[in-house]
Amino acid sequence: MLLKKLQLKTIDYKLVLTMCFLFFFNSIISAQEIIKDTVIQKPLQLSGQKQKIDGIIANVGDYIVLDSDIDKAYLEITAQGGSVKDITRCQMLGKLLEDKLYAHQAIQDSIVVSDAEIRGMMDDRLNYMIQQVGDINKVVAYYKKNSVEEFKTYFSDILKEQKLASEMTKKIVDAVEITPEEVRNFFKKIPKDELPTFGAEMEVAQIVVEPKVSAEDEQKVKDRLNAIRKDVLEGSSFATKAVLYSQDPGSSPNGGFYKMTRKTPFVKEFKDVAFSLGEGEISEPFKTNFGYHIIMVDKIKGQEVELRHILIAPTVSETALKDAKERITNIRNKIENKEITFAEAARTESDEKETRANGGTLINPNTQDTRFELTKMDPTLYSQVSNLKDNEVSQPILNTDDKGKKTYKLITITNRIDAHTADYAKDYTKIKELALKEKQITTISKWFDTKIKDTYIKIIGEYRDCNFVYNWLKK
Repeated sequence: MLLKKLQLKTIDYKLVLTMCFLFFFNSIISAQEIIKDTVIQKPLQLSGQKQKIDGIIANVGDYIVLDSDIDKAYLEITAQGGSVKDITRCQMLGKLLEDKLYAHQAIQDSIVVSDAEIRGMMDDRLNYMIQQVGDINKVVAYYKKNSVEEFKTYFSDILKEQKLASEMTKKIVDAVEITPEEVRNFFKKIPKDELPTFGAEMEVAQIVVEPKVSAEDEQKVKDRLNAIRKDVLEGSSFATKAVLYSQDPGSSPNGGFYKMTRKTPFVKEFKDVAFSLGEGEISEPFKTNFGYHIIMVDKIKGQEVELRHILIAPTVSETALKDAKERITNIRNKIENKEITFAEAARTESDEKETRANGGTLINPNTQDTRFELTKMDPTLYSQVSNLKDNEVSQPILNTDDKGKKTYKLITITNRIDAHTADYAKDYTKIKELALKEKQITTISKWFDTKIKDTYIKIIGEYRDCNFVYNWLKK
């Protein structure tokens, strides 16, 4: 029963955090006022025959919810290809109220969202929408706006609310920690007949060989970055240069923008340079395993840095690729001839720092465990290992990452785990994840209970009859 409750709570949690809506996450008075209102003439269904006049249906702190906001929320889901068939107007209002409370509390907690972040989000969303419909004017018409500028103003406000709500949610969830004792107690409370079943898994190891880039090609990249740096120092826009020249797909559309702290998972070399600069400073070109970078710091806010960067990787010649393939083939031959084990070869020959020390063992990025569940494995990785037998080493594989960097690799399966009922010792990482999620759900629920009591909230008209997940009516 406990696990079933957790599963039900997880559904609520997803409703609270994501609910798969595009919205993501869209003066303090202790008493709540419920006002009879004639604004809402439409029944609480998605469609109805009665004509309605749009108006305010709820207040959360300084935020308001219009009846049309529910329709727009449906529109957002539909625009992303989602189904609204089973989502009632009451459920949608509940989600909007949650988003407003997150955003309201984010402001109370002095969480700041920069204009640069909103512009970046705007560019990403608009690019996606335009790809779907083919033209910005069609997007404007779809959202029933009169001009591109009117749409951007409207959408910018939505994105800012979403970002505030997202940052507030992250702050709450990130503060939740769990002890081994709590994990143990969580597992003990699950009845044996309700223990979860985990699918078939495997552990995978790899050896990576990087083509050697000539000193001449590296110098060309450094010269190019120095020329860009000089142009920026003389008045050119760093953001424009990043859009035009950076090879980092994650930031180039946003003018190279990143916001980071020392805990943000960037490579050490990048963080060292980022935190050594003052506001407005531009670094000299420096190298990471991704290529060469320059960084410009926009703002420093305590332990947080807002920056822009440009990444350019040296071109790998065909000769370098050929040499790398020959090198990795020789490594494979040594393993096949029993001259060295796969793990030993990984430790002494692999160019991948992240896996070298562990004998090439890969870490699942979703669980931080060494196991990969077959049904959830990255399709590319699955295609590379699915036909391998135990202890078989793959032929050299030419791999191109999302930044265009080419490497050769060998892959082997080091362990297979059949589908099985949860075992505390063998599945500790997964059980810990379930226990942590339950604690996060409880923390979110308590947060809502507290903040709803302390925040001015008003529900108007027929919506006061909704059966909400949280006690918005303060009954």
